[in-house]
Amino acid sequence: MAASAKTLAHDKPNPAEDWTVVLPHRGKQKRNFHKVIIHEPKKQEEVWTPVDIETNPERESKLMQKMQNCIKKLESSSFWLTFSDQLQTPEILDQFLKAVCSEGKMPMVIYGIGSIESYEPPRLQLSLAILMKRMFNWIGEVEVFDPVISLAESKVLAALGCSVLTVNEQGRRQTLKPMMFFMPHCEAELYDNLLEANWRPDLLDNIILFGNSFEAYEQHWSVCKNLTLADSRKYILAIRQFVKEHAIDSFSDDFFRAFHGSSWHFFNIDPHTDLCDAKL
Repeated sequence: MAASAKTLAHDKPNPAEDWTVVLPHRGKQKRNFHKVIIHEPKKQEEVWTPVDIETNPERESKLMQKMQNCIKKLESSSFWLTFSDQLQTPEILDQFLKAVCSEGKMPMVIYGIGSIESYEPPRLQLSLAILMKRMFNWIGEVEVFDPVISLAESKVLAALGCSVLTVNEQGRRQTLKPMMFFMPHCEAELYDNLLEANWRPDLLDNIILFGNSFEAYEQHWSVCKNLTLADSRKYILAIRQFVKEHAIDSFSDDFFRAFHGSSWHFFNIDPHTDLCDAKL
């Protein structure tokens, strides 16, 4: 899964301030510290248009049929039954309701969905997001972005009730209100960008994230101890102590490629916490 963006129907958000994380030289320290320094604002977001602009009614109809079949397949599966039951457990549902209590609706942002025309895992991932929106009336507008999306895919996504973003945010959406980010199997850089853009307790607390397990990233780093790897995941590693993570329950081989290693992530950070000195 890849990067992200902004709809024409919305004003562009103010770009988040640029943050740099400085890791100390390795020595006899037993801990590594992430020191965050504020620099100048980010450059303007990149306007995006589809590279593949070839489309026709037949192509769009075939893709819509693929999506409808995929939604039906997922909806009738034991995976969806287990997943939807898990969403309604108190430890997860309470987090959702806490986030939406002041707003009434919570938008969903889908970053890095991939090509729903070419591959089944992206179709299954989008189907899961659609079924969640149908299930919960407090999920508001659904915004989608991936730089590989074609014009035909954009039209089908719109027909399915999604807004395709037209500015590449690189995952840096600032959460001035509660938002759900649906990002299964995105690259680590995209999660890091999202965290970096919201590196304040009040903004992080507005994030509900479904995506790759942060705990798995931390475990991988603890084994390899690679500073280059740590630098590419610095915010993921630094935030782990403030994240409550719920892995999705086991599922069949039919859905493994689309959802393996995915978790819900909820942030609970004291408003007085100084994230500039967040520790690994």
